Amino acid sequence: MKPLEVKVPHALERDEVRRRLDEAVIKARDTYADQVRDLEATWENDDRLRVLLTVMGIEVESEIEILVQELVVRLELPAMAALFSGRIRDGIQERLGGLLGSQPA
Repeated sequence: MKPLEVKVPHALERDEVRRRLDEAVIKARDTYADQVRDLEATWENDDRLRVLLTVMGIEVESEIEILVQELVVRLELPAMAALFSGRIRDGIQERLGGLLGSQPA
C-alpha cells in the first residue's frame, strides 16, 4: 500500500463542507455505479469522513478531514493503483476543488 495525501483549499463553514460532501457521495453512487462498487462513507466525527470503495476490483480506503481552510484527503493505494497516483491526485483536486468552489468544476 502506498499512502497518498491531497490537500484542497476551501473558504466554507464546516457544516457546508459536510453537506456538499454528503451530496457528492450520493451523486457518485449514481453516476459511477457501473465503475465503483461498495461505496461506503461514514462520518467518524464532525470533521472526518471515512470512505471505502472498490474500483475495477481494487479496494481503496480513504479519509477526508475537514480543516478550517482546507480538506485533507488521505488514501491507501494498492500497488496497482499507485501507478496512477498523479492522475488520482489531479482528479481529487479537480473534483473536490469544483465541489468546494476553490476551482472551476
